[in-house]
Amino acid sequence: MQVGEGVWRHAGIYGNTPGGRGEFVGKLDGKVAIVTGGGSGIGRSAARMLAAEGATVVVSGRTKSKLDEVVNEIKALGGQAAAKEGDIEKPAVCVELADWTLKTFGRVDILVNNAGHSSKARSIRWVGDEEWRSVFDVNVHGVYKLTQAVLPDMLKRGEGTVITVSSAAAIRPGMLGGAPYSAAKAAVHNLMRHTHAELRNKGIRATTILPAEVDTPILNRRPLVPDAKARATMMQPEDVAAAVVLCATLPPRTVVEEIVISPTFQRDTTADIAAARASGAPPGAIV
Repeated sequence: MQVGEGVWRHAGIYGNTPGGRGEFVGKLDGKVAIVTGGGSGIGRSAARMLAAEGATVVVSGRTKSKLDEVVNEIKALGGQAAAKEGDIEKPAVCVELADWTLKTFGRVDILVNNAGHSSKARSIRWVGDEEWRSVFDVNVHGVYKLTQAVLPDMLKRGEGTVITVSSAAAIRPGMLGGAPYSAAKAAVHNLMRHTHAELRNKGIRATTILPAEVDTPILNRRPLVPDAKARATMMQPEDVAAAVVLCATLPPRTVVEEIVISPTFQRDTTADIAAARASGAPPGAIV
């Protein structure tokens, strides 16, 4: 059983709640969380696991049908959740998401900045302006705008947790992640460190999670899409989601500043790197 999975108010999916009391008081009872990129991958697992700890979870993303699936899964297990469709690449959507959550649920205790995407062209030599801007709009500007939008409520109440899913590419850049993605993820790592330094004494916890390879839909954008054998070596979304839940459920006196997590097995990525180096290169270019 994964952390937070199967522990639900009233009756858990694995049977009665601890001690036969029929009601389990989760560590996040009464809390409200926003999870971006909540329709699949890490976001979906994090939303389910936060709800299992008692949080009301607002799942955000671009595909309404996927968000509705997650919300229905959570509600079927006795949790509380709502879907808010939107593309955080657009600053106004970030503000609207925060405002809607505050108007609907009255507070935001936890923000999980999870949405992100990478580029097709990985090399600094070949990536174009549009791809570069798009990667930064989601991975940096969206995080900045949404974090800024929820902070007034958190500061007013003297507590709040902002968890940003960055990437190991932020600290180990290379062709696997690509130039735009690595740079963007390094930028949000720095932003969370700044937020921690500036606001920790006002009760705000800012955390960066830096995972290496995780078997999520973002891998489908790679120049060489990993096959089943490669994916079998990787972390799963619930592994990273467990780190999210850890950071969210620790006592307010304690903050995890950053977590770097990696697959135990180091697979051979030679072919992946070669494909990434050539992706986007003009015909006849020496790569």
